[in-house]
Amino acid sequence: MEDVLGAKLLGSSPQFHHVLAQLRRFAAFDVTVLIGGETGTGKELAARAVHYLSARAGMPFIPINCGALAESLVESELFGHERGAFTDAKNATLGLIAEADGGTLFLDEVDALPAKAQAALLRFLQDRTYRRVGGSQQRTANVRLVAASNADLGALAEARRFRRDLLYRLQVLTLTLPPLRERGNDAVELAHVFLARLNEQYRGQVSSKRFHTDALHVMAGHGWPGNVRELEHFVHREFLLCDGDEIRATAGQGTRRDAVGLATEGEFKDAKARAIEEFERGYVTRTLAMAQGNVSHAARMAGQDRSAFSKLVRKYGAKDKRDADTVEH
Repeated sequence: MEDVLGAKLLGSSPQFHHVLAQLRRFAAFDVTVLIGGETGTGKELAARAVHYLSARAGMPFIPINCGALAESLVESELFGHERGAFTDAKNATLGLIAEADGGTLFLDEVDALPAKAQAALLRFLQDRTYRRVGGSQQRTANVRLVAASNADLGALAEARRFRRDLLYRLQVLTLTLPPLRERGNDAVELAHVFLARLNEQYRGQVSSKRFHTDALHVMAGHGWPGNVRELEHFVHREFLLCDGDEIRATAGQGTRRDAVGLATEGEFKDAKARAIEEFERGYVTRTLAMAQGNVSHAARMAGQDRSAFSKLVRKYGAKDKRDADTVEH
């Protein structure tokens, strides 16, 4: 499965090559891994690489975004529940830890776990035992845990918002993904990869595109606070809005120019907010249209959790009547 790194985690900078080397080493050790890094740096891709390069590659990889779960349901999602454990618990459920047995459980935004769930997770990490919500039987699972956060867990522990003993259990091996602005020419390299994928994806619908030199200079000089995810969405947006066969990003493009950070210092914050709103509104509308109003399908196309994408749909009033019930519930 060595192609996991080459196919998904892309970049030629020394900083990123160091990360890839660490991933290969960490995959060989069957211990807990904690991945840090800013939003959009590829933490889930790194977690998947740890799994698929390891001896557990043939077993399940189960990802969960802790920040997307209701606090009252976190323990049930992780450990399962017995029938009648709470209102609407009409059937017993296994829980994600049981589903990941033999494989890897990836906890993204682990800092969002409530205190009670943190305590239960700590107990599981100590002896690999757990109980379903509402149950008394002690169960075991052979699971490798990979956790990720864009927050400073050490600072949260100091503020008593994250258990220090759990932090120690999580950081057996630690990996920090570098932001795109510290990866040299990787932004341009990635932009070419994303463009090639888009040309293939929209073949027959949209004419093939290429980057103008000016666009490459703009992308190389931008700080990309949203990192790889921001760059990918930017390329997608410019691809769809480009009328010809050459994508440009020059001083004459108004708000599209602002979207890649060329506003003056005094205008930067307002211009950035407008650009983000413009991008999100247009992207949500177009993606929902391509998904024929199916929010779940649109969320998968956008590479987002359904709950997060649904919030954007409601925010910009882009709800399709055919999917009204799906959006509201």
